[in-house]
Amino acid sequence: MSNPQLKTVRLHLRMMRLSDLDYLLKIFGDPKVMVSFDSDVFSREQMQHWVRKNMEHQNQYGYGLFSVILKSESILIGDCGIEHKLVGGALEAELGYDFRSDYWNQGFTTEAASAVRDYAFKSLHLPRLISLIRIGNRASRRVAEKIGMRLAGKITQNGILYWKYSMGGRSSTQE
Repeated sequence: MSNPQLKTVRLHLRMMRLSDLDYLLKIFGDPKVMVSFDSDVFSREQMQHWVRKNMEHQNQYGYGLFSVILKSESILIGDCGIEHKLVGGALEAELGYDFRSDYWNQGFTTEAASAVRDYAFKSLHLPRLISLIRIGNRASRRVAEKIGMRLAGKITQNGILYWKYSMGGRSSTQE
């Protein structure tokens, strides 16, 4: 399980590499994407730090955020995966996703998130997944709902208010 890879009809999800930096900068350097983070676009240095941090997570847990490759074009269009985070005082497995804005509204995020959800429950045997979605990010909320997550409430994390979505592994329903 040292190098997990997931495949869907249109996507290939693989472990993130430092060589993905320029492609990821097309996501995190896009003001349309960064509105969801209420943040400025990333500099190359910030992007490098972010990629290295995810790679450290991958090394520690054996998985993290996957780079999402569109098979038909052989290009990286997003990231999607699981991160362990301290949320409300408890260690949680958070399913997260970020995609290039020119690939929004084509079902790629839902396709990738569904593959990661299945991997989390069937291969990693995680008991539950959560997603923290910034209040107002309706597109991310729809993705969470499409893959079977249910709104579990609201939570403030690092001074930011989020919708907290969750699902359990056994029944893939609300807990």
